Amino acid sequence: MENHDFKLGLTYDDVLLVPQYSDIESRKFINLRTYFSRNIQLNLPIVSANMDTVTESRMAIAMARVGGIGIIHRFLSIPDQVAEVKKVKRAQNLVIEDPITISKEATLEKSLEVMQNNNISGLLVCDRRGKLEGILTSRDIRFKNNLKMRVKDAMTPRNKTITAPFGTSAEKALQIFDKYRVEKLPLVDKSNKIVGLITSSDFQKLNQFSNAAKDSDGQLLVGAAVGVKDGLKRAEALVEAGCNALVIDIAHGHHKKCIDLTRELKRKFKDTDVVAGNVATIEGTEDLIKAGADAIKVGIGPGAACSTRIVAGAGVPQLSAILEISPLARKYKVPLIADGGVKNSGDAAKAIAAGSSTVMIGNMLAGSYESPGEYYIEDGLAFKVYRGLASRDASIDRQTTEAKADKERQDRAPEGISFRVTYKGEVKKVLRNLLDGLQSGMSYSGAKTVEEFWSKAKFIRMTEAGAKESQPRSHQT
Repeated sequence: MENHDFKLGLTYDDVLLVPQYSDIESRKFINLRTYFSRNIQLNLPIVSANMDTVTESRMAIAMARVGGIGIIHRFLSIPDQVAEVKKVKRAQNLVIEDPITISKEATLEKSLEVMQNNNISGLLVCDRRGKLEGILTSRDIRFKNNLKMRVKDAMTPRNKTITAPFGTSAEKALQIFDKYRVEKLPLVDKSNKIVGLITSSDFQKLNQFSNAAKDSDGQLLVGAAVGVKDGLKRAEALVEAGCNALVIDIAHGHHKKCIDLTRELKRKFKDTDVVAGNVATIEGTEDLIKAGADAIKVGIGPGAACSTRIVAGAGVPQLSAILEISPLARKYKVPLIADGGVKNSGDAAKAIAAGSSTVMIGNMLAGSYESPGEYYIEDGLAFKVYRGLASRDASIDRQTTEAKADKERQDRAPEGISFRVTYKGEVKKVLRNLLDGLQSGMSYSGAKTVEEFWSKAKFIRMTEAGAKESQPRSHQT
């Protein structure tokens, strides 16, 4: 290599935000609304990572309810990933247009299994033509000793089931719930065919989660990851299930396969936003945008469970990558997602100040109740497993679920690690602290919106002593 004029690469720990004049009376006046992708707006700039120890439906629901979005990982069978997307779309919707049903000839045991798998408390009973024959709730089963009993012998029959026509207003539904003291209101057409369902719990959720990130149909937003091998096939099923964004999951996004898949996904699914990456350069960003990407994931190797920079010696320190790419992204009006390296709320503030629209979080969320990582107790302390998708553990596990073992991947040097994280409880506690810190960081720059933060934020570079001074410490006498 002849050119030895190396550029300087900085990461979050190398800088601080310079405090500036502010007229913000309170952090509560700071608006965190932002764009996840060209056509998807969030109320909070937080995205849960598409990792198998971070995001499945439970995490995605929690994220969307507070105003962010979760990306369901792709290391599931296509039917299983579709099922996770559907769980999110059913979680908070005034009218469930495709309610889960069961036959009256099924057993109570089967009914319980369906309820538990879908996290619901009741099933509509219908015939083969989709006509309502009754309703079965968990209360109907609660005290039954014989789970081999048929649904028809325990359900509330059609003539005693309270229903309403499709198009029933929220006000009218509330009146019906109040008058008849029911919890589920099936919607039927003139021929008694099931066309929807309203539940009383949905009204409670609408009031409880007023900041939720929802689509035009009032359903929670959710994204899902696809790979380059089965991307089109997987994407077709996910879009059919109601997925709002397709996220291409590939370690090196400035690659022909990623560019080609981005182009194909946008050609086939024009109304669904496509997120491409990961990249760390202007050239990679521009190539993906020209291929049709609606958002770009930035980050090669900054994640806590990623060892790409050690194994491959490749990457760009995360803050420098965002700072370099963001002017180009704003020129094309394509949002950046800062993926990896965020260890605390201060890092999140720096990532957004540098030009990203959202931050993708993995490690900070991994130990929460909503994460799908394995939970265990050791020496009286609770932990969950967290791992990079390129780790050896993840690679071996995937081979048990894929049709053909990927021997080449198993033998390859892993570019990720697996470790335990302390159990954190419900994720809303983690998010609350994260968002409070982010708003505080914005207030120090005098910024009331994400866009203002981009223009007002100023960084100062620290020495090692400055970084040490930034840490809280106790004074010994």
